[in-house]
Amino acid sequence: MFVQHHSRATFSRAFLLSASVLSPSLVAQQPTSSPATHRPHIVRPGVNIPGVSRSMSEIKKDAVFTIPGSPDWSVVTSDSLWVTTGRDSHIVQLLAATNTIGKVLPVKDPCSGVANAFGSLWSPSCGDHVLTRFDPADGRVIAQIPADPANSEGGITVGAGSIWLVTKPSTLVRIDPAKNAIIASIPLPSGSENPLFSDGFVWVSSYEHNALLKVDPATASIVATIPIGPRPRFLTVGAGSIWTLNQGDGTVSRVDEKTSRLIATIACGIPGPGGEITFGADHVWTTMFDFPITEIDPASNKVVQQWGGPGGDGLRFGLGSLWLSNGRQGTVWRLPPDQP
Repeated sequence: MFVQHHSRATFSRAFLLSASVLSPSLVAQQPTSSPATHRPHIVRPGVNIPGVSRSMSEIKKDAVFTIPGSPDWSVVTSDSLWVTTGRDSHIVQLLAATNTIGKVLPVKDPCSGVANAFGSLWSPSCGDHVLTRFDPADGRVIAQIPADPANSEGGITVGAGSIWLVTKPSTLVRIDPAKNAIIASIPLPSGSENPLFSDGFVWVSSYEHNALLKVDPATASIVATIPIGPRPRFLTVGAGSIWTLNQGDGTVSRVDEKTSRLIATIACGIPGPGGEITFGADHVWTTMFDFPITEIDPASNKVVQQWGGPGGDGLRFGLGSLWLSNGRQGTVWRLPPDQP
């Protein structure tokens, strides 16, 4: 993910986009360009391995959705992918059965991910400094909980009957969905902003301390601090492990859930800001500008395929597909994981 901080240029709309404004017919098409965001140029070498390195021009797409406003964070539900659009301040439903756009819900400057739990969608807002809870059936706002995300590139997770979000300044908060209120706050080391719930614990990547934190919900305390790769940001879980995408050197760290030990560091050649990581079809998948898809096999802890070219920055696996958010191009691609 590369999400603009709220203090940067802001964007407004005189009216809300409706599904009819957003292309109702979604078929494979060439994405349109959008203005580039000014940022330092990062040289990403990729893995550069014959037989592994491929071009994005080769990738097979099942559908392409055109979505104005820098599509980025996403979450999978039973029948849809919901994706945030930062510049247009919306969360948009992509219907998997028909490959069409469904509901469009307003969220001011959505950031720090989006979650699906307790019959609701949960979307942090860096614009309103709240966590908004939606009813996905009718788009109704159920609650707005005062919770200011610690970082626009942070995250949100679900577990132990609760919603977990890191708020300013690096405080992991536990939100009770029955009360729509914060019921616990756990101080974290500075720059620790991306939570993931798995195996009874909340795992938080500590960007400033090059570590993975293991938080016990029962005691509301950090029970392990695991050194990993530099500048870890995004996390996923699969194959008995926590996987972090490290923005400092473009590696992926693998930590065993049971032993809380680093067991592999995988060179992917994708350093720098932005990106995302997900698990599906028994493999780990990452995205980054210039290298929109990198596929890792947990059996070998090696990159088995990597596609270079334009696109990428948000990624999720679900409903049998990879969903790639191309923030700069204003598109979301639905991809089969078994690429030829």
